[in-house]
Parts: sequence; C-alpha cells; structure tokens
Amino acid sequence: MAESSTSIRTSSRARTGTKKKKANQLPFGVILFTGMIAFGIYLATISAKLALFWILGGCFGFILQKSRFCFTASMRDPYLTGSTSVTRAVLIAFAVTTIGFTAIKYGAYIKGLPIPGQGYIAPISLATVVGAFMFGIGMVIAGGCASGTLMRVGEGFGMQILSLFFFVIGSLWGAHDYGWWKLNFMITGKKIFLPDILGWGGAVAVQLLVIAVLYIAADKWENRKLNADEND
Repeated sequence: MAESSTSIRTSSRARTGTKKKKANQLPFGVILFTGMIAFGIYLATISAKLALFWILGGCFGFILQKSRFCFTASMRDPYLTGSTSVTRAVLIAFAVTTIGFTAIKYGAYIKGLPIPGQGYIAPISLATVVGAFMFGIGMVIAGGCASGTLMRVGEGFGMQILSLFFFVIGSLWGAHDYGWWKLNFMITGKKIFLPDILGWGGAVAVQLLVIAVLYIAADKWENRKLNADEND
C-alpha cells in the first residue's frame, strides 16, 4: 500500500514537472495596445467620427471579454449549468435600454418629429418564430452569438473564427435574397408597436413587468438547481 501511494505521488510530481509553462502574453498585449493607439491616431486624421468608433469598439470588446457577456450564454447556461447570472444581466440590460430608448422616442413624439427607428419595426409572423428557432440552434452549436463570436475571435478560438466566416457568408446570402423573403414571408405578418396599443406609459410598464417576472423566474431557477445539486 505504501509503495502504491509513493508511486502515485511520484507520477503526480512527474506530470506537474512536465506541465508546459504558459507563455507571458504581456509583451503581445503592449504591442497590440500600442498598435491600436497608433491606428486610432491615423483614423483621427481622416475623421474624428472614425476614431470615436474605433475607441468605442475597443471598449466594447474589452467589456465583453471581461464580463463574458453573451446572448447565447444567457439562453444556454440555464439548461446546461443552471447558472442564470448572464441571463439576469441581459434582462437588466433590456430594462435599461427600454427606459432609455422610450425616452428618446417619446421625446421625438411629443415634438411632432418622426419617431426614431419607426421604419424598422418588422412584422411578426410564423417566419419570425421559425427564423428565431433556426438561429437559436445555430448560435448554440457555434458557441456564441454575434458579439460572443467576435469576442472569442479576438481571443483566438478557432471554432469562432470558422463561425465568423460562415456568419459573413450567411449574411451576404441573406442580403442577396432579402427582397424575396420580405415579399413572400415578412410583409405577410402584423406590425406591433406597443405604444399604439397601450400608450407610452402602459407599454413601458408592461415591458418592465415582463422583464421583472423573467428576472425573478431566472433567479428561482438558479436557486432550485443549486439546491438540487447540494441534495445530490
């Protein structure tokens, strides 16, 4: 028995000793950050707006990478791991944007100006359900939504690089055939703009209520999964 324990410890040390040391990536980070600054300065000589977009894009990428924020994870994790932290973060983001965008739209409405984004309200039909289901399957298999895929491409994940390539191919193909899909499927649905039905205050109240219910349900789901794991 003693010899067996000694051999286990010896093999464990051997595995630890042969473990490959991680490369120091700090120099690469410094070079990349310096390059981003230099390219930002170059863009500023062309257009201040381009430089602003470059800075905002870098900031969004940094936040996404550090927070691991991903819409796919918000839908997938509750089923796979029971965690709803990303789900609840997405719901909070929906609540904040609901208030913010409503303020912008209502401000234009009371001034008699065109409501921003009003022309982009797409009709809801069976095609919406089918398309959402297909996209959901695709993003779970790919391991990320658009933002999550871009973030992981920056981290060097090969699977996401492949996903991004076909993401671009699919988008170009979809844009090419968009007119046919719109004529035969999209315009057959019904446009729904909640302020037209419930009023501005009612629309915000109902949407925030739905978000709050989903948030509470997500929290209870995670607690139930944790309690189930502890009992097991």
